[in-house]
Amino acid sequence: MGAGLILEYSNTTSALAANVVLKYAAHLMTPTAARRLCLSVFVCGFILPSPAAILGTNPPALPLTVERIAALTAAQEPAWREYLVRSEKQARADRDFLRDEMREHGVKEPTVPPAGHSAKSLPLDNRAAWYAGAEAARIADIVISFQTPAGGWSKNLDLTRHRRAPGEHFAAENLSRFASAGDLDAPHDAGWNYVGTFDNDATITELRFLAKVIAAAGPDKSAAGRASFTRGLDYTLAAQYPNGGWPQVWPLQGGYHDMITLNDDAMINILNLLREISTGQDEFAFITQSQRDRAAAAVARGVQCLLAAQIAVDGRRTVWCQQHDPLTLQPASARNYEMPAQTSSESAEVMLFLMQLPQPSPEVCAAVRAAAAWFRKTELRDIAYKPARGDGRHLLAAPGGGPLWARYYEIGSDRPVFGDRDKTIHDNVDEISRERRDGYGWYRDTPKRALEHFAGWSKKHP
Repeated sequence: MGAGLILEYSNTTSALAANVVLKYAAHLMTPTAARRLCLSVFVCGFILPSPAAILGTNPPALPLTVERIAALTAAQEPAWREYLVRSEKQARADRDFLRDEMREHGVKEPTVPPAGHSAKSLPLDNRAAWYAGAEAARIADIVISFQTPAGGWSKNLDLTRHRRAPGEHFAAENLSRFASAGDLDAPHDAGWNYVGTFDNDATITELRFLAKVIAAAGPDKSAAGRASFTRGLDYTLAAQYPNGGWPQVWPLQGGYHDMITLNDDAMINILNLLREISTGQDEFAFITQSQRDRAAAAVARGVQCLLAAQIAVDGRRTVWCQQHDPLTLQPASARNYEMPAQTSSESAEVMLFLMQLPQPSPEVCAAVRAAAAWFRKTELRDIAYKPARGDGRHLLAAPGGGPLWARYYEIGSDRPVFGDRDKTIHDNVDEISRERRDGYGWYRDTPKRALEHFAGWSKKHP
C-alpha cells in the first residue's frame, strides 16, 4: 500500500510525530502494512511513501430495469413492476409537456434557466413576517413556475431571477465538467438531466420554503402555493420505492441515480420533512389529516428500509453506504470516485435521524447503538486534513487534533479508502489526483455530533 502520511514537525518533535503515525498505523492497517509504514519514518519527522497501490476499480451501479425486477419473487415483482411503469409514464409526460409547450410558442430549442444553488436562493431562516412580504411572494411565484410536470424541482437553479418562460427548461446545465468516455456521471440524455431530483437539497427546500410562505400569508391567500405544495408532496410520496427507499432522481434516470440515495443526506432530508409534515405543527398546520397520515406511513416504511440496509460484517451491524441498490439493498457506487463502502458523514446523519424518533423500536435502538460502536472504533485522532507543502490538502500528524473520520471505509477491514476520477480506488489519499484531494471532503467530523447526541439519548433508551 502507499503509506504516505506527512508530518510537519522539526527534529525535536519527530519522535512525537512518529508515535502519532505508528498509533494510526496500528489502529487501522494490517500488521504487514503497519510494519512497512514504521520503516518509512525518518529522523526528520517525514514519512517516505512506499510504492502506490491501486486496490481496485469502482464498478458501475445497476439501474432498475424490467429484467432485474423479473428476477424477484412472485410476491415482490408486482409492486416493483408497477413502480417502474409509473416512472416511465411520468418521464414521457414530462418530456411531452416541454415539447408541446415549445411547439405552441414557436420555440425551436429550450432555453437554459439561470444556474445557482437552489437551496441558498431560498432562505429558510428569516423571520415569519418576511415570508408574508412581497419579496417572499415574488420568489414563491418563481419557485412554482419551475415545478416540473411530475411535481418536483431540479437542482442548481437560481430561483430569485425570473419566472420560468415558455420553452425554458426545468433544469439548469448539470453536466460534469470532468466527464470522459465511460464516466459513471454521464447521463443517457445530456438534454434531460436531473429533471426532478432530491440531490443538493432540491425539492425538499422548495417545499419547505412554500410551507413558510403559505403559513405566513394564510391558507386563504395562498391557493397557488398550496396547490404547488400538494403536487410536491405527492411527487415525493410517488418517488418512494416499494421497500421504503428513495432514488436520487424521479422519474428514474438510470445509472446510479436509481440507487437508494443517502449521499448528501437526500433520503434523510426527505424523511425529516415528512416527519414534520406528519405532526401538522408550525408551518405545516395547513396540511390535511390525510396528507399527514400518508407522510407518517412513508416515514415508517423509510425507517424499515434504513434498518434493512445497515451494513453487517460477520453478523455485526455497522453503518451505511452513500448509496444502496434499490432491490438488494447492497452497497452501491455513484460517481467515478464514490465506491461501495461504509460512509461516515451520511451514516452519522442517519443515526441522528433515528435518535429523533419519539418512540424508537428495539430494532431502531439496536441500529443506533451499532452505529455508535462503529464510529468509536473508526475515529482518527491526532491528525488533520489540510493544505501542506504548497500542493493541496494532505493528511497530517496533529497531536490533539480530531476526532476525524475518513469519508469512506472498506467494508470488512475498516481501512479508509479513496477514489479518483479514473475510477481507481486507493488506501492513501495522497495517491489520488490533487483535483480530487482538494475538491472532495475525504475527512469529516459529522460523527462527533452524532456521538455527542448519543451520550444523552442512550441514557433515555438503555
